[in-house]
Amino acid sequence: MRVLTLENASFNVGETLTITGVPKPNAARFNVNIGLSDRDRALHVDPRFNHLNYIRKVVFNSCKGGTWGEEQCVQSFPFEEGKEFEISIEFKSAEFLVILPDNSVFHFPNRLGAEIYPMIFVDDDVRITSFKIK
Repeated sequence: MRVLTLENASFNVGETLTITGVPKPNAARFNVNIGLSDRDRALHVDPRFNHLNYIRKVVFNSCKGGTWGEEQCVQSFPFEEGKEFEISIEFKSAEFLVILPDNSVFHFPNRLGAEIYPMIFVDDDVRITSFKIK
């Protein structure tokens, strides 16, 4: 279920996206996506409380032409149902620096290689309370 969609958002190299939200009670997962379209996602950040055999894992991936790339996971899971979180995503040319709520930083390559992404969207079991690009 799409929670938030920004088209023509123009997220550029050198900018930082900060999203604040609250996972819903009994959340299975939610995800934040940055890309060119639904089929071309440069960054997919997917905190999974309990989804597809992943329990309390944050999964990172990209999608090119509708085909998912290789997943990367982190051991840190700084999310709780009903508790506000903040995720910051710094867009460098070659990678995204994702700063999770516990201040751990994850480097994810810019697999699509674009320097501007027009689409940002958030899906599933979360309520977004704040959203900013600067």
